[in-house]
Amino acid sequence: MGEQFFQVTPFMLVPDLAKALAFFDDILGFKATYRQDNYAYVTRDGVAFRILEEGEGNPFQPGTRRFAYYVDVRDVDALYAELKPKLDTLPPRDVHGPADKEYHQRELLVLAPDGNLIAFGQAIEPAG
Repeated sequence: MGEQFFQVTPFMLVPDLAKALAFFDDILGFKATYRQDNYAYVTRDGVAFRILEEGEGNPFQPGTRRFAYYVDVRDVDALYAELKPKLDTLPPRDVHGPADKEYHQRELLVLAPDGNLIAFGQAIEPAG
């Protein structure tokens, strides 16, 4: 099937998304290719960041499971099928997905022994 992984995208939690986007755009030359209320995906020359604004109601606030490691993959379902025998040895609560998310990604989340959540994601078309 060829190579599955093609990019690691760090997650950055920021207090003010607009300020972060201005910095990435005006200073560093990145462009936001996707944006919603409290989240943006910025890219330049094959490098990307996922930027999430901290705030009330954000499920990725400190003290909850949050991921800082996002691996972009070509086919998240094929990756899941490959890893499933080993994932089945983990506690069920430590594996989530693959599941479609409202931010147009299909994701497989795996909790590492140190508590870090690693996301494997694939871009999908919006429903409808």
